[in-house]
Amino acid sequence: MDPDAVAKAFVEHYYSTFDANRGGLANLYQEGSMLTFEGQKIQGSQSIVSKLTSLPFQQCQHSITTVDCQPSGPAGGMLVFVSGNLQLAGEQHALKFSQLFHLMPTPQGSFYVLNDIFRLNYA
Repeated sequence: MDPDAVAKAFVEHYYSTFDANRGGLANLYQEGSMLTFEGQKIQGSQSIVSKLTSLPFQQCQHSITTVDCQPSGPAGGMLVFVSGNLQLAGEQHALKFSQLFHLMPTPQGSFYVLNDIFRLNYA
């Protein structure tokens, strides 16, 4: 398994799903998963998806600038750090963001998001 290839595939899947159908992200999280969104902590797959689907915009487009990854721990986890731009429909300027994912392997051979930290980067 090439961690960089897994991270790249995960990031492409996550943001294309987020941009098209945020509710479709539910299967990437589990009940023990935690999202910190701009400082607010949310735990559990359904609560996380409720937060993401309740954000005050209908359409957005992520543009990824960097993806860095590292193996994490003996269980085969991975840290994936993403930076990029978020363009909201009707807005002239894109917002810069950073997001960190801690991915953990599933028995089926895929990964789920154990931890997810999102921040807008204000200039």
